[in-house]
Amino acid sequence: MPGLLRGVARTAVVAGTATAVSNRVSRRQAGRWAAQDEQSMAQQQAAAPPAPAAPAMGDDMSSKIDQLKELGALKDQGILTDAEFAQQKSRILGT
Repeated sequence: MPGLLRGVARTAVVAGTATAVSNRVSRRQAGRWAAQDEQSMAQQQAAAPPAPAAPAMGDDMSSKIDQLKELGALKDQGILTDAEFAQQKSRILGT
């Protein structure tokens, strides 16, 4: 019986040690990965090109007018139905 108890105790110690080591390694890896993620995010933000400037209001309006003219021409030719024309017009005007 003492041999059996000694084997069970040894197994418990080995399993407990393995669990503790595994948890410590996992935490260390998670910390390293988090640090790498922060570094890569900082590098991406630094390397990202600046956002393009918003188009001037006049340019935006003239492009919308051009698109509406094209839609009107398609409707006049019978390519678009009234419902399709209204839907596309709403999309262009953002309403």
